[in-house]
Amino acid sequence: MDVAKYFIRGVTLLATDPGLQEALSKVYETSERPRCMCVRGGVEMYIAKHGEYVIKRMPGTGDMHHPTCQSFEPEPGISGLGELVGEAIVEHNADHVEIRTDFPFSRVSGKALPRGEPNGEPPAVNAPRKRMSLRAVLHFLYHRAGLNRWYPAMEGKRSQGVIKKYLELAAAGVTLKGETLDKRMYVPEPFRVADKEEIGERRRRKLAMLLSPGDDVAYKMAIVIGQFNGAEQSAYGRKLLIKHMPDVPLYMENKAWERAERAYAATLQARDADLERKPMVVMAALIYAKREHLYQVDSLSMTLVSDQWIPLEGLHELPLVEELQRQGRAFLKPLRFDAKSGACFPNALLLDTETGPFPLHVMSAFLDPKEQSAKEKAVLAAGGDAWVWRTDQALPALPPRAGARTPSAGSDPTRGQRIPEVG
Repeated sequence: MDVAKYFIRGVTLLATDPGLQEALSKVYETSERPRCMCVRGGVEMYIAKHGEYVIKRMPGTGDMHHPTCQSFEPEPGISGLGELVGEAIVEHNADHVEIRTDFPFSRVSGKALPRGEPNGEPPAVNAPRKRMSLRAVLHFLYHRAGLNRWYPAMEGKRSQGVIKKYLELAAAGVTLKGETLDKRMYVPEPFRVADKEEIGERRRRKLAMLLSPGDDVAYKMAIVIGQFNGAEQSAYGRKLLIKHMPDVPLYMENKAWERAERAYAATLQARDADLERKPMVVMAALIYAKREHLYQVDSLSMTLVSDQWIPLEGLHELPLVEELQRQGRAFLKPLRFDAKSGACFPNALLLDTETGPFPLHVMSAFLDPKEQSAKEKAVLAAGGDAWVWRTDQALPALPPRAGARTPSAGSDPTRGQRIPEVG
């Protein structure tokens, strides 16, 4: 499909049509719904308003869209999302998603909870409920923002400003602990020295909630998401540096940072790999104000991404991702969320083949034995025609594009498509 089209009140409009906003305004407060015309007959959508009108997918309809449509959603089981939907991620309606986490958004003063087993019979025995870690929240926002997808039209368009825009749009309508996530999330805006004072003032307004604890709350917390730019020793612990926040470091206790370094050693070392296009590290940090306008890290999570912000499980996936981009393919990167292993999922999902979404698997000799075993099982389950690249061998030919959507020389298969200009 070359362009996203929406059917509204008897008229089909392109996603880039200047009259689309006016058409959406006329049906926004009615029971009428636009239809995405990526497939015959179309698929009902709904309209949200975030400054301007935005057309979004209805819950449970993702697999009804064409695989190359931005609204397409594969089955949840293709990634770690499947373990969380319905329990840790609850869609109440088309514009309200609730997420439940295993970390708090505030610290409450008072006595510590009693430890150990209670004496006698307990009043009830509850089954453990799934809750999302900070990593799963970061992956969920990435997933909602479409940052784990790639269309050829995105080439050269993934910048800090666009990353910020789409992460904030992804957080809107998501509630956590009874509050919308966008109110407790900060993504740095592109830093310019000439605008340093104005940028700083907007940041302080955004994080002002950290300075106003309630009667029984020691401090409130927020999530900062940005590109990790290194750590420095200071007299007060480690200073974690975030790109586009050069004037405001985040502080973390030395012992906590040492644990983080051990946990994310492979991710941090990957930034120095012998590659022409170096990968980056995206960090999600849960912060609080230990003192006025001094931000302390309570916990953090890190994710390796390509130089185009595509998430990676490890360096072994990067050559495949770059080859898919070089060939102008449309694909999706399944995310791990809180799954014990990412090896049981495809390393990429091609979206532009004749037979629909096509899984691609990567086998690396550097995977630990448990990960290798999980990947072997995933490949075996995929059947004899599974596409597998063993990284000590040449990369096999990729499954061909659907013939009906093969572009002519010099054309762009997603030209005009309304997709996140992530970049």
